[in-house]
Amino acid sequence: MPLRHRLLALVVAVTWGLNFLAIHASLAHFPPLFCAALRFAVIAVPTILLVPRPQVPLRWLVGYGVGFGTLQFAFLYLGMEQGMPTGLASLVLQSSAPFTVLIGALVGQRVTGRQAAGLGVAVGGLALVGWERSQGASVVPFLLVLAGGLGWALGNHANARARAPKALHLTLWMTVVPPLPLLALSLLTEGPDRIATSLTTWSAPTAVPALLGLAYTVLLGTLLGSGLWTWLMARHPAGVVAPFSLLVPVVGLSTAWVVLGEALAPLELVGAALVVAGVLHGSRTRRTTVVGVGPGAPAAEASRVVAGAPRTSATAR
Repeated sequence: MPLRHRLLALVVAVTWGLNFLAIHASLAHFPPLFCAALRFAVIAVPTILLVPRPQVPLRWLVGYGVGFGTLQFAFLYLGMEQGMPTGLASLVLQSSAPFTVLIGALVGQRVTGRQAAGLGVAVGGLALVGWERSQGASVVPFLLVLAGGLGWALGNHANARARAPKALHLTLWMTVVPPLPLLALSLLTEGPDRIATSLTTWSAPTAVPALLGLAYTVLLGTLLGSGLWTWLMARHPAGVVAPFSLLVPVVGLSTAWVVLGEALAPLELVGAALVVAGVLHGSRTRRTTVVGVGPGAPAAEASRVVAGAPRTSATAR
């Protein structure tokens, strides 16, 4: 991958890592489920009006929206609102990688020895983080974010089954699914009074940072980040691009420490290193030679010559 493309991948990782600070700012003002509904509604309305619907089976489009959009962000926002540290949330959400491998195994996909080893290391790291959380604070926020990682993994499999000819169109249309169920859940659990308060107290000190955070997640985290990621994935094998996503928790943990003063306990640091190492090891692939695939072949075809390369979607961090 050329240096310019590597720098673009680095921009995506930094953009997505900073996204967790933006979410933290938004949750200081908006109820979590309503905040997630707002995030997707802002993208869904222009998508319906301006973007052609992707030519994929409806069940996989809905499945992608339910898993990746509704479940992932409902649990992530609830976990952060319940006290999950911002930086640690960016790490625990990487549980989507081992969950994706496990779900693939359950539906009959082959799991390589490298993937199994990486899965074991990553799960061990998550277990250390969970253990440390249970000793010093409530384990519930950790479990909520972990459930968000499971939702992301379910969305990955729906995305892979969809086989969208234009991945960015699928990513944008995925945002049409979450707003209504998230809004319904918000009305039932958070209540119309709390929602109305968040929409009418613009003089509160948390209002402007919350709106800026929401704008960041929509414009930079989703549209810019996902757009660049989709562009890179269309031009390079998935196994080459995907490891850059491991920089997201590095950025998330570092910026949360600098901006919010969040510090990890020693056991959490060990767990974080194991998660990143395990996911990186499991995502590494060996190249094989396939007759008929040369330097001029499309990236989509080239990605198939990388044995075990994951089919990675553009993510809407």
